[in-house]
Amino acid sequence: MPVRTLTPRSAVFALEPAVAALLPATAATAGHAAARTVTCAQREPAVEARAVPADPTVVRVRVTNRSGQGCTVDRIPTVTFGNLDGTAQPVPAGPSGRSDPSGPSASSDPSGSYRLDPGRTAYAAVRTVTDPTDPSVRRVDTLTVAAHPAHRGRTFTAAALGAGSAIRVWEPVTTRWQASAAAADRAIGLSR
Repeated sequence: MPVRTLTPRSAVFALEPAVAALLPATAATAGHAAARTVTCAQREPAVEARAVPADPTVVRVRVTNRSGQGCTVDRIPTVTFGNLDGTAQPVPAGPSGRSDPSGPSASSDPSGSYRLDPGRTAYAAVRTVTDPTDPSVRRVDTLTVAAHPAHRGRTFTAAALGAGSAIRVWEPVTTRWQASAAAADRAIGLSR
């Protein structure tokens, strides 16, 4: 039996039609996915935070892309408190850098990143303590927010946040980035 040698072009035609049909889509998808995964540089996102006047145990956070191109931040803000160990945990629960079990938003991708187009803002809300009278509550002078775990983040004093002389902390939680402040408020349980 003669051996037939396939050139790269003839090899594609030798594939099953269903497999061959996937090749162009895979190449196009790979290029699009690569474009979505460019992480914002440390200097690109502007991070702001402010305590809610009616409930100083909730801090509203926002991040704005100041660059001229789209980039991504982690889907969950990294929030730390003074010299305490650990970070605010996401609600609903889930690890950073993985897709949201409730389904990705229009601005998130399956890698767990949240895309920010130039000039666009994303919002989150942080509940620093559930029960301020709990005897386990700690008091810290600062809160630091980073848009990505690899970033140093921006540190806010309790006074700058509008949280009084100290930030009360015990089992803090944070929302994932949301498209609006109202969505972040709903996700943390501040409004319905």
